[in-house]
This record gives sequence, structure tokens and C-alpha cells, in this order.
Amino acid sequence: MDSKSVRQKFLNFFINKNHQIVDSAPLVNKNDPTLMFTNAGMNQFKDFFLGNEEPKNKRVADTQKCLRVSGKHNDLEEVGLDTYHHTMFEMLGNWSFGDYFKKEAIEWAWELLTVEFKLPKDRLYVSVFGGDEGDNLEVDQEAFDLWANIVDKDRIIFGSKKDNFWEMGDTGPCGPCSEIHIDLRSDQEVAEILGKDLVNNDHPQVVEIWNLVFMEFNRQASGKLVNLPAKHVDTGMGFERLCMAIQKKKSNYDTDVFTPLIACLAEKANVKYGVNEQTDIALRVISDHVRAIAFAVADGQLPSNTGAGYVIRRILRRAVRYGFTFLNFKEPFIYELVDILDQQMGEVFNELRVQKDFVKRVIEQEEHAFLKTLDKGLKKLEGIKSELADVKDKVISGSLAFELYDTYGFPFDLTSLIARENGLYVDEKGFAEEMQKQKNRSKADAVKETGDWTVLKKKNKVEFVGYDQLEAESSIIQYRIIKQKGKEVYQIVLDKTPFYAESGGQVGDNGYLESDSERLKVLDTKKENDLIVHLVEKLPTNVESKFTAQVNGSKRKMTMNNHTATHLLHHALRSVLGAHVEQKGSLVNEKILRFDFSHFQKMTDEEIGSVEKMVNVMIRENLQLDERRNMPIDEAKSLGAMALFGEKYGDQVRVIKFGESVELCGGTHVQATGNIGYFKIISESSIAAGVRRIEAISADAAEEFINEQLHLLDEVKSLLKSPADVKTSIQQLVEEKNQLEKEISALHAGQTQNLKKEILASKEVNGSITKIIKKVSLPNADALKQLSFELKNELNNLFLVLAADIQGKPQIAVTISENLVKDKGLNAGNIVRELAKEIQGGGGGQPFYATAGGKDISGLERVVEKALNIV
Repeated sequence: MDSKSVRQKFLNFFINKNHQIVDSAPLVNKNDPTLMFTNAGMNQFKDFFLGNEEPKNKRVADTQKCLRVSGKHNDLEEVGLDTYHHTMFEMLGNWSFGDYFKKEAIEWAWELLTVEFKLPKDRLYVSVFGGDEGDNLEVDQEAFDLWANIVDKDRIIFGSKKDNFWEMGDTGPCGPCSEIHIDLRSDQEVAEILGKDLVNNDHPQVVEIWNLVFMEFNRQASGKLVNLPAKHVDTGMGFERLCMAIQKKKSNYDTDVFTPLIACLAEKANVKYGVNEQTDIALRVISDHVRAIAFAVADGQLPSNTGAGYVIRRILRRAVRYGFTFLNFKEPFIYELVDILDQQMGEVFNELRVQKDFVKRVIEQEEHAFLKTLDKGLKKLEGIKSELADVKDKVISGSLAFELYDTYGFPFDLTSLIARENGLYVDEKGFAEEMQKQKNRSKADAVKETGDWTVLKKKNKVEFVGYDQLEAESSIIQYRIIKQKGKEVYQIVLDKTPFYAESGGQVGDNGYLESDSERLKVLDTKKENDLIVHLVEKLPTNVESKFTAQVNGSKRKMTMNNHTATHLLHHALRSVLGAHVEQKGSLVNEKILRFDFSHFQKMTDEEIGSVEKMVNVMIRENLQLDERRNMPIDEAKSLGAMALFGEKYGDQVRVIKFGESVELCGGTHVQATGNIGYFKIISESSIAAGVRRIEAISADAAEEFINEQLHLLDEVKSLLKSPADVKTSIQQLVEEKNQLEKEISALHAGQTQNLKKEILASKEVNGSITKIIKKVSLPNADALKQLSFELKNELNNLFLVLAADIQGKPQIAVTISENLVKDKGLNAGNIVRELAKEIQGGGGGQPFYATAGGKDISGLERVVEKALNIV
């Protein structure tokens, strides 16, 4: 059975059990501060478990894209080295939200595996929770008894809290679980050791394929377990492992989930899979990583230097490094695998198929950039090798190895490999210390203590009234304390709120909560899953008071101007540049709007002008807001509203329409475009491969910007004595400046040549060495370099030290003829570092030429003396 059939059979099975099939959530988790990526199927249903929201369907099933490369579940370093860990994987799952529980979950799991998929019963083992004294939890006898009705008791294993109590993180929904394991070894191996003895012992052919989690508890920050409002079922089955079992393979990578990718790679690299362990690992790493990278980009997460984007960039670079080192790929190659990935998964995950070309171009440009960085790192290593050529202890310091890792993306093992090939060693302990320092810095920045919620009133859904009013009478229903970087703030949830919570690119509202006795400032409003959370500096004296929740109207008004302008901008960009333009991110606040969009070249001035003009025309037309709440999503799409990739939409959506601009949006908007007043683009730039960014302003900010520009123009006119043609006057000034610079440069060149004659006259010949050590004054560093090279070209066997005063700043240049470097073992880089101590500076360079700068100009005389002693 091929993998596509396996996936579909799973979904059909649960359709027949009255489950609704739902779409996979995006890989990047945007509204849950506890998670960077979706790492389990239950993530998108967290509010149902906690009782914050009522599900429309009590039974659902899906295949969920998951990514485990950060946090508690981090498998990155194992990926490729073994045969069953992955970065991105599919998790097949079925859920019950307060409907069926252990009996149905267990019986259906066994039916699906043994009847539908026909897996051998004598190779399956099950585990149940064996209890835990620390949490005061008893053995899961109910699960044991249910399994005992299906399988022999000697196939049931009691598991510890580590193996059979599932928790997504340090806090949140959790509960005991039953795992189903399969033994894929040969009959001979099974006869020697029972599979039961290898369960949960990291054996590559005795693996867990399905975990049935019985969600009963919520783990609080204190560690205490409290009962959830209802009991739920959350199951997760590794699609790749299931395919391995059904297709009777010994490795996930031997299934048709991966073989097309591996075959393509092997052909490109001219290697065979299964012959060499190093190339096999590289093929596995790349075929795994391309899936994670491609789907992350398709879901809207671009590679970057921070947060989730940095994780994706790190995965991509790990794949490139393996291809570079072990498969000899020196040009981009990963992007070409996206076509195969689309053939395999594009029908199920349409976001990849629709954006395939965009995803390929992003990956290709990222590969180009990193291969250049790798090349720079290799040159850096060559420089280090040269500097250590005459040093007895040929050790690359831990700090240098860390610089290669941190700046150039070189992993420690790659640095070590190249070092060994060149007769060098790396200070592994020093590198580990530098890594630990960085981790400590990151931990210090990230430490955040989140207290447990104190619940005053139970309410399933918070009422948001902010579309229609900026003020509401409210009560606090729950609150908690947050501690970070030595500060304490509080998060509160209201039963009714006019405050918009940050989402969809729009910042959260601020304002006030006011009771009869006090007034509290609301600093910000955030979303946690679907919960609206207000940030305040302190709790009210009486948390059970009635409050007037008042939004900062001025900030909201300016933010709405910018948000509506963003919609108009999106429409104008698609009209001017083409339908390939899609939103890739946005920021909307009271000061500025920022819009990221797919486009592969810099916009011309004419295109920017056309877009700006089109937006301002729509503003002057005073288009009225056409808002449609709770519209079925299919109906919204038929209107032309675009669903953004990377966003999770429900069955009912909100549509915002201004003329021909139609978008799905949960943000706040003006009643008519005329309220915006004026729109001005202030910058257009590239932020990532295939992604451009426009920053713009509107309303009061646009008016202020124009007035500032006019005032600046008036000041320029005044300085130029009010010429009739400002542009021509400035051009004349520029030309005069260029001519003067040429004359000054010629004057400096003449001075340098005169100085060169003086220096040549001062040379001394000691045996086989021509020595020049002199203090000089020069106009700039370029003149120092030029003078040094001219002298080197004119004199043989040269040892030259110039201690230069460059407009009051000290600089040293050491130049040595190549034959002296080779025959005498001299090294300009080592010498200049020693001389630089006299001017409180540092430097380096090649063995034949090196420079240093410093702070102490008075030390130049000491540099000359020290250089004489060195000779």
C-alpha cells in the first residue's frame, strides 16, 4: 500500500466513525506564546480542552504537519543519523471533545491497525500508565482492562510517567496515555529477544506508532494537576512510521514517503544510497529537511535571523552543509526537490502546490547566500591556517571556532574536519564554553515565570465588542501574574471587552479600566489561543468590582487608518505588479504600516508612484466599509476574498470590502476611506528571497512628513541663495565637489611620492634583509596601503614597518617579502599584533601584509623602537 493510500484509508476510517475531517493547522503557531511551532496535532484544539471555547464538532480527525526542532520536543540532532526521527512529520490523529473516551479510542485503534491495515497482531505491544507517586496518580486500570479484552496480558506493558503520561510542555492539558508499539525485526531476531523487552529502548525496529492520550488534567505553573472541565481523547500516529510498518521496511527512509527524494538526490550527487554511511546520512538529512523548509515557507514563515525564521534558516543551512561536505554540492540544489515534494503531498496540502514556484525561489536564494557564507568561512579558516603555520601548538582556539559557527554557520564538526585535514586541532572545551555563554545569555533574556490563572467566574467565550464601541461595562473573570527581567505585570481576562488583541499584523489596543474607586492603565492586549488577555501593571484593589473598559480612541483611530490603507495597498500592488503578489506579513500601528509581499525584483519609481496614486484615488473616492461578519468561508472566497497562507480560518469568517478590495480580516477599520486623508510610501526594500517590504504612513503622519520635506527644501533653497532652479544648482555643487576631490587626491599622491623618496633614502641593508622602519604622516589608510605595496614591488627582501599618523589616529602597516616569509619564517600578522599593543589597538592580516589600528597616537615612537628590536 503506497503512502497516499495509507493516509486516505486512515481518514476514511474515521469518517465512517462520524468524525469531521479538518485541515492541518499551519506549522508556525502564532497565537500561543508557549509554542513557536505546531509540534503536535492537539495544538489547534487547546482551547477546546481547556474549556475556553465550545467545539462545533465533538469528533474530528486530520493529518497535521508538525515540527519538532525547538523546546521540549527537539529531535534535530538525531535527524538523519538514525532512521526514524524527523524535523517535519505528519501526525495522523482523531479527537473526541467530551464525547467518547478510552473504550472507543482503544477499540478503534486496534481495529484500524489489525483489520484495515492488517498489521500482524503478534508483533504489536501496548502500554498503559503505571501511576506516579509524585503526582499522586494511580495505575490506569481502566485502560489495562480494556486492552486485556483485546490482547494477551503479556503484551501489555506498564509505563512510567516519562513514557505514558503525555504533556505538551511544562504547563497545559495532559493526561495518561496508551502507546502502541510494533516489532519490525526479522523472525530470527524476535526468537532471540522478545520485542516486549525492547519497547521504549530506542531500538530502530521496535518503535511506537500510535499514542492514545486521555486528556483529563491541566498542569498548572505550580506543577499541580487540576481536572479539565471534560474528558477528551487526543491520539497521534506517526504517518512515516505507520508507512514503514505497512510497507514492511526497516527504516522510514525506505518508504515511498522519502525514496523519490533520496533517489533524485543520489542521482544528482552521483552516489548510491545504502553503500556509504556518510553519504547515506547526508541523503537522509536533506530529504527530511527539505520537507520542513518547504512547508514552513508555504505557511508564511520565511528564513531570517530571529525567532521561528532563524530555526528554519538553521535547518536549511544544516541541509546545505551536509550536501556541501559529503555530496560535493557547490551550487544550490535543495530547491529542485520541491517539485518532487509537490507530486507527493501537493494534493493533501494545497498550500505547497499553489506556492510551489515561490517556495523554490526562496529556498534557492537562501542556498546561494549560505554557500557564499560557507566560502567566506573557508577563507577565514585558510587565514587561520596561515597564522598557525609557524606555531608549534597548532590549535584553533575555542573562540575562533565559535566565531566560525556563530558568524559563518560552520558547525563544530565541520570546523574539526577541515582542521584535521590541514594538520590542525580545535579547542573543543573552549568552543563548548563559548556555546554555554551564548545559551546562558539567551536563557537570561527568555526567562519568564507565568503564574496560574485565578478564576473568578467561569465563562466559555469572552465577548468582543470592539468593532462597534470603544467602551464597555466589564467584569474580571480571571487573572494571573507574569514575571520577566525583574518586573511583575498582570494579565487579566474580561467577560466583555472593546480592546482589540494583537493579531493579523494589527497591534493590540491600550487604554484604561476604571471603577468607582480607581483607574488602571491597560498597557497592551494580546491573544493567547482564542483568549483576549489584557496587560496591566497592577491588580485592582477589588478584582470583583465592575469596570468601565475604555480603549485609547486616538491610537485606535490612527491604527484603523493604517490598517485600511494596508488593504488598499494590497489591492493596488496586485493591480500594478500582478496577481502573483500575496501578503507575506504586516505590521499596523498608530504610527506606520508595514506590508511584506511576494515579488522577486525591486519596484521601479514608476511602479511605486502608480501604487501610491491608486491608493490615494481610492481614498478620495471615500469608499464605504462593507463589513460582513460570520460569513461562510466558501461564500467569502466566492466574493474574491483571499485566504492568507499560514493563517487558520474557521467555517465562519469576517470579510472587509472597500470597493474592489476584498479580504478576510479580523482587524478594525475606518467607516469610509476618506477618513484616511492621504497615503505616502516612504520606503520599498527587500527583506528575504522573493519578499519585498513597503513602509508607508497615512493621515496626520503623512501630512507631517510632507511638511517636513517642504521645510527641508526651503532650507536648501535658502542655503543656495534661492536659485531659480534648485536641481541644477545642486548638480553644479556636486560637480564642483568631485573636481575638488580629484585635485586633493592628486595633491595627496604627489605628497606620498615625495614621502616615498624619503623612505627609500632611509633604507638599511642588513645581510640578506632590506629594512625600513619609519614613522610617517599620511592622509588616509588607502595611501598607507598603496605606499606599502609600491615599496614592496620596488625592493627585494623587504622588511617594512610604517608607523603612520593618519589625521591624528595611529595605524601600523607591516609588509614582508614572500621569500622572507617562506625562508625566515616571518609573519606580518603576528608581528603587527605585537606592535599594536603600543598604541592600545589590535589587528591582523596575511603573513606578507598586515595592519593594525589603535587609540594612543603617542605610542607610534614606541612602535618604531619595538620594531627595531624585533629585527
